[in-house]
Amino acid sequence: MSLIKSISGIRGTIGGKVNDNLTPLDVVKFASAFGTWLQNQKNKKDLTLVIGRDARISGQMVSSLVTATLQGLGINVVDLGLSTTPTVEVMVPELNADGGIILTASHNPKQWNALKLLNDKGEFISGENGAEVLALAESEDFNYAEVDDLGKYETRDDVFDIHIQQILDLPMVDVEAIKAKNFKVVLDAVNSTGGIAIPMLLDKLGCETVKLYCEPTGHFPHNPEPLKEHLGDICELVKKENADLGIVVDPDVDRLALIDEKGEMFGEEYTLVAVADYLLKNKNGVAISNLSSSRALRDVAQTHNSEYFASAVGEVNVVTLMKEKNAVIGGEGNGGIIYPDLHYGRDSLVGVALFLTHLAKENKTVSELRAGYPSYFMGKKKIELTPEINVDDILTKMEKEYQNEEVSTVDGVKIDFENNWVHLRKSNTEPIIRIYTEAKSQEEADTLGDEMIAKINSLI
Repeated sequence: MSLIKSISGIRGTIGGKVNDNLTPLDVVKFASAFGTWLQNQKNKKDLTLVIGRDARISGQMVSSLVTATLQGLGINVVDLGLSTTPTVEVMVPELNADGGIILTASHNPKQWNALKLLNDKGEFISGENGAEVLALAESEDFNYAEVDDLGKYETRDDVFDIHIQQILDLPMVDVEAIKAKNFKVVLDAVNSTGGIAIPMLLDKLGCETVKLYCEPTGHFPHNPEPLKEHLGDICELVKKENADLGIVVDPDVDRLALIDEKGEMFGEEYTLVAVADYLLKNKNGVAISNLSSSRALRDVAQTHNSEYFASAVGEVNVVTLMKEKNAVIGGEGNGGIIYPDLHYGRDSLVGVALFLTHLAKENKTVSELRAGYPSYFMGKKKIELTPEINVDDILTKMEKEYQNEEVSTVDGVKIDFENNWVHLRKSNTEPIIRIYTEAKSQEEADTLGDEMIAKINSLI
């Protein structure tokens, strides 16, 4: 089964049987559920929804199905066409729309697609709202519009200009400082919409862009998740071109990874660390990431007399805590930058603009900038469990076992030791406990993970 229904939307592989994969019928049912839910929420006739998609091969088909379904419900559709997740998020309030749908499976391979659901602020709907949409989809309690009341349809082709101008207008983006540096940048956009949007931004910032995989064909030339093992081509090209840095985005452009001038990974955890360093240097405040993100963000916040807090894993949880703490900056360690002065969503474009401002003002190379941050290494392991084992019981025992350490139970159990940490989370999809560790060396991070597996086994 490759159809995953969750509170954040529905995703699956294209083709196959209804309810097993993401088929046209599943797309129509889920679009109907979200449209109906919005109508029930707003209790008004004339609703408008913004939709946009990444460059996936199935994108046009899925978009046509979603558009026709919403019109069939009597909902007006503003179609942004090839877009990015943050651009759709920005355009929902910009157009005073009632919600939005992003058609993207983010970093999943090309056979996947998904519908991600936004409220009228352009933010992902809450878990509670998502559960209501899923219930509506199950019940199929839909009431379609009669012929005179069908929704209207319009397209927009100016949305990247609008999104980019909003970024350039931010006080913390110093366009002139970046222009003065004439940065040479290599971009890997994995043949999706970042290949359109990011060069437009870089051009406005006076950068020279060397494009790699920037044709929005949806034929991903490598695994689209921006991890080191997938990025050999850009690392080589940065060195060959004598570029100042490399930029990598995922298909929907909400994750940002950086390459230094030597062709080495900056570290996706450190995208957020560097941007937070710049912002908190100029304005004391609060930084937020999730419990599985690097301790380096906390360390950098402390050097600027600022506070750090960690949320449960998931963008919705990060945003909720950011609002609660009135955070200056937040995000996730996977290269997701959330800058609330623009909008509450992960946004690679604003991440690029803030990082380049920081780089320009520090007058350092990317590798020199990275060397100035605390160096941590992460380990990721898992322990498989038999069905009769109670995962919650094990996590409770682990919490008790380490009660003299700093322990958080916001999301599973996270134990903060003096020099390292471990985060134990129950998987939502498999009978496993995920074990994330971080330490001052890779060996130490991996050893800590092995020790935790041994400790859990002793408690079973």
